[in-house]
Amino acid sequence: MNDGFEDIVIARLGAQGDGSGETSKGPQFVPFALPGETWRVFADGSPPARRTDSPDRVPPICQHFGTCGGCMSQHMSPALYAEWKRNAIVQAFAHRGIEANVAPLTAIAPRSRRRAFLGVERTDRSVEIGFREEGQHTLVGIVECPVLDPLIVGALPVLKDMAKIAMPSRTSGRLVVTKLDHGLDVSFDNGHKMLHSDDRQALAKLCKSARIIRLIVAGDMVVTHESTSLTLGGIAVDPPPSIFLQAVPQAEALLIDLVLAALPPKAKRVADLFCGVGTFALPLARKVQVFAVDSDKRALAALEAASRQASGLKPIEVRGRDLFREPLSPKELEGFDAVVFDPPRAGAAEQTERISRSKVRHVIAVSCAPTTLARDAKTLIDAGFKMGTVTPIDQFLYSPHTEAIAVFKR
Repeated sequence: MNDGFEDIVIARLGAQGDGSGETSKGPQFVPFALPGETWRVFADGSPPARRTDSPDRVPPICQHFGTCGGCMSQHMSPALYAEWKRNAIVQAFAHRGIEANVAPLTAIAPRSRRRAFLGVERTDRSVEIGFREEGQHTLVGIVECPVLDPLIVGALPVLKDMAKIAMPSRTSGRLVVTKLDHGLDVSFDNGHKMLHSDDRQALAKLCKSARIIRLIVAGDMVVTHESTSLTLGGIAVDPPPSIFLQAVPQAEALLIDLVLAALPPKAKRVADLFCGVGTFALPLARKVQVFAVDSDKRALAALEAASRQASGLKPIEVRGRDLFREPLSPKELEGFDAVVFDPPRAGAAEQTERISRSKVRHVIAVSCAPTTLARDAKTLIDAGFKMGTVTPIDQFLYSPHTEAIAVFKR
């Protein structure tokens, strides 16, 4: 340490994308630093300063990068970026004592994300819509985004005008936008509970100008113009407002193909756990009978309706059940040729433990959280399962998160 500062060399990237290097006081993480760079860190807590550039440093493609908390890695070269994301999965498994065979990262096209949770802040005079700063509550209003579908980005000015009508003054809230087959599904979580008829008419007019086919304000259906369907694996589903969906259609299609390819050749009956609206259950039903379980009653109703209207499907039995509180028992899992599960980020610890004690011989695990996927994989491996290749898919572009699928056989 010299005159209140110290120069350090960045040795590696952390799981969240920060660079880390050794100081006289121990390791330090530096936001947006890359391996091989020299950074000056200050004893008084001032922001670190970059002294040299890595050859892997590239110009960010968005004007909001560095303030908007949505992206953490636009400054990385494509090769460094892909290896960083893949290595996060390798390290998650290594932390559990598993030497995983992790495939190269499967790239996803930019401007393809169909679902976004946006912050909204309305003052007396203006509206901001965007993402929060990393680790902060400060909202960064956006005018562009290299991740979101262009239809969502193009609707931002209209959504601001809508917020002036739908939300009370001096309100901070959340806006959920999903691109469906024929337009946008929009929900203002923090809005007026009772809108006047002239406000509803104004909102309906704005909806038409931005291809918004469904508008929800504070839980109240304000506008629905035409079909609100979404095609999943070639089957039309009518998803409820703000329901969970895979973030990117291209990633969803890849996951479906991998799940179907992993089925045992003579499978007849498969359990799809945490099934949602049927992302995997519906395509699976083209080949096998499906037992689909989820705690979200709205999602299950959409799945049932879609299965009734689709042709050429084998039977889908739908069951409402909270698998965190009441996982399927080894006895209930008897008779299934395979189990597919795609839980939230928390993983499926209790359900995986029950699977490990069952007679199920094939498990297909889909996860957006490598740490919990590795934890659940450890449970299966300890019970006698062998894990095949782990396939990472870059569904969450420029963020620290990665989708992955792993296949297990006894």
